[in-house]
Amino acid sequence: MNKKKIFNDPVYGFVTIPTELLFDLIEHSYFQRLRRIQQLGLTMFVYPGALHTRFHHALGAMHLMSLALRTLKDKGVAITAREGEAAQAAILLHDIGHGPLSHALERSIFHGVDHEQISLHLMRKLNAEFDGALDLAIEIFQGTYHRPFFHQLVSSQLDMDRLDYLNRDSFYTGVQEGRPGADRLIKMLTVVDEKLVLEEKAVYSIENFLVSRRLMYWQVYLHKTVTSAEQMIIRIMQRAQELTRAGHKVPASPALHFFLAKAVTQAEFEADDAILRRFARLDDTDVWSAVKLWADHPDKVLNYLSQSILDRHLFKISLQTEPFEEDFQIGIVELIAERFGLTHDDAAQLMIAGRISNNAYDADGQDTIDVLTKRGRVVNVAEASDLPNIKALGQRVEKHYICYPKEIL
Repeated sequence: MNKKKIFNDPVYGFVTIPTELLFDLIEHSYFQRLRRIQQLGLTMFVYPGALHTRFHHALGAMHLMSLALRTLKDKGVAITAREGEAAQAAILLHDIGHGPLSHALERSIFHGVDHEQISLHLMRKLNAEFDGALDLAIEIFQGTYHRPFFHQLVSSQLDMDRLDYLNRDSFYTGVQEGRPGADRLIKMLTVVDEKLVLEEKAVYSIENFLVSRRLMYWQVYLHKTVTSAEQMIIRIMQRAQELTRAGHKVPASPALHFFLAKAVTQAEFEADDAILRRFARLDDTDVWSAVKLWADHPDKVLNYLSQSILDRHLFKISLQTEPFEEDFQIGIVELIAERFGLTHDDAAQLMIAGRISNNAYDADGQDTIDVLTKRGRVVNVAEASDLPNIKALGQRVEKHYICYPKEIL
């Protein structure tokens, strides 16, 4: 069987699957599950075109990795075929541990477990199936390989993951200002002392990339309406868990019901293959099917939240730079209790307060974006004298929000 397939990607055009191992990984059921998980969760409530999947993103990131490796080879960086395949496998599988609706429900399925930890566990399971073929890919993914630039291509402040999701998400949302200029950035990559750097002439492209990232976060990922929708689906899942664990009947698929009924830890997940099999069957379909059922549930809170999200009757959301005063929050809860005839505790379920924050670049972190000057020095891009914007983009912006039903206005 010819496994060097070509697929037509809406963002990049024709993309090749270069090796048999990568083809077999894509064909695996763990990876095929990503077809059923939307890349941007509930962002389609604001941007109707944002319906692409984690499957799209993973293939696109693999393609950008192949371009980056080719650029580095052309500049004299020694990269073996084994290293190149491992780097592409690492980026291909970097999101394989995502649960339903991507980031929206990441903390609702497991107790304090990031999708990166689940991805690593799934990679190890795949490695066992493929007789150790992913040994090097796992080293690169974890950052333990002795050539750190490979890990930087997979996970850093300017990696193939970020370049693809900014490219792809701006394409599908129609937010053209979010395009990061990936082609030029990749062409400017090079390696010094086994670390990834960019040529000095890329500094303005880096600035454009960081501006694009800041814009996409506030205009797309942290858009206030998207935040409202995501907080509602999180609260729906929390309420369903509370009812299930209190002994109430909450209909759901077998896979989803298991995670509603039991608080699974990372240790339990890794120790019990039965939990892994249930997780591998869990995707967006389970969540939306359950929400449709819960819209008729006798519990008023679950019923109201589920019907509201189905009808896109989203909570009113207000944002400000300071936390909302406790008296104001108590007043909101009292209005909800009066309007819906709920107890104080149940009414509190329909008021959600929290905060969102982002900085486009962490100039003081260990993982900086470094530039190779014409004099041969490697410097943090934030130190470039004529780029004050980059220092400004490194400042964290924080906003506090409160969400509640519009009926109480």
